[in-house]
Amino acid sequence: MSATKTVTVTDYQTRVYTLLQQIPEGKIASYASLARALGSSPRAVGGALRRNPFAPSVPCHRVIAASGFVGGFLGDWQKAPSGVNCEKKLGLLKEEGVVFDTKGMLVDRTQWWDGFVT
Repeated sequence: MSATKTVTVTDYQTRVYTLLQQIPEGKIASYASLARALGSSPRAVGGALRRNPFAPSVPCHRVIAASGFVGGFLGDWQKAPSGVNCEKKLGLLKEEGVVFDTKGMLVDRTQWWDGFVT
């Protein structure tokens, strides 16, 4: 018999995940831009993304640092842009046409997106 895992999502996380779904494929947004749209902080956004149980269908991989740095993925920031989780993030973004250089910096700045509707 298999056990069913219950996912608990806070109201704040729901707001973050709803905004994530607005980011089009092939575009990226920053933790700061999500925070502005939510009246929150980039760290709080990062905390919600770290716990995203719906990834990658709720595309937390499309969120990067405001500097253009790829940032972390699934809580793995320390080894960015290397590390297993960051390699997954870079791979998902590459499939969408979003490319980073070897230092983890966004190559095409026209891919920024900040059209959140709250």
